[in-house]
Amino acid sequence: MPSTGPSQRQLRVGEQVRHALATLLQRGEIRDPEIEAVVISVSEVRMSPDLKVATVFVSPLGLDDKEPVVAALNRNARFIRGRATPALRQLKYMPEFRFRLDKAFDNFERIDRILRSPEVARDLGHDEENDE
Repeated sequence: MPSTGPSQRQLRVGEQVRHALATLLQRGEIRDPEIEAVVISVSEVRMSPDLKVATVFVSPLGLDDKEPVVAALNRNARFIRGRATPALRQLKYMPEFRFRLDKAFDNFERIDRILRSPEVARDLGHDEENDE
């Protein structure tokens, strides 16, 4: 029966890449005006089965328009790849980085907003009264 999810190796390498990129971004080594003044969270890295492509899910914190930051990361992907090489020297091939916006945080905020809405609060309060 074939496995449907990522292999243990893909997960392990993805976590190593995530850690290396988070450290690189934290140190502020990338000289790009779109990136320099922004805190960027690296939430997940998904590796291709051959470990040659890393899809990096990021969330720039505190911005309304996050796409320019993701575009800047993709523009600087080769530079970032070079700066991450020492931290990932155990890999046979250095993966190509593809940065994507992590929409999970937005979904959490949207769900939280819905749960806190007056309509849902009213319905939850009504259910609690019936339980007594």
